[in-house]
Amino acid sequence: MTLTEPLSGHGGAVNALSYRRGVGAVLFNSDGLVWVGHRIVKPGQAIENYWQLPQGGIDDDEEPSEAVLRELLEETGTDNAEIIAQSDKWLRYDLPTHLQGSAWGGQFRGQMQKWFALQYKGLDTDFDLEWDEKPEFDSWRWVSLSELPGLIVSFKKPIYECIVDEFSEVPMRIRSQT
Repeated sequence: MTLTEPLSGHGGAVNALSYRRGVGAVLFNSDGLVWVGHRIVKPGQAIENYWQLPQGGIDDDEEPSEAVLRELLEETGTDNAEIIAQSDKWLRYDLPTHLQGSAWGGQFRGQMQKWFALQYKGLDTDFDLEWDEKPEFDSWRWVSLSELPGLIVSFKKPIYECIVDEFSEVPMRIRSQT
């Protein structure tokens, strides 16, 4: 599931849509656990128990490493973290058919993302989910890296499986430093 491989099996106007460039943050604490946020349910949304890692788009003239720290701050209320690894490749996913042409103003068929592992340097009390005027999450918790694919919506599950594989050594490396 890499950016460089063309997708097949899609037809019509959806194929003409591009991928939104984005970043994702896998934020590890000193115990090697990962921060996940519980998505705020939007009116009319069928998904209710939906956890996700901080992620978002890359602004014009912004490097992915800058974007991931900005997104972390916007979604968690803190950017007190250090980048310790990044995915080798850009990963991508397609939105479900019913969302293509409507999400993100109808401009994109899905996202291609650069993922970063970050080591959290702050305290749990530093998180402020209402820091941004448009909060993404209503609660959060620390989980093991291996739990991530079971917490995400099904269309993002392959991305989260790649993230688990890519950063599998990070928890042990972090724990060995403390």
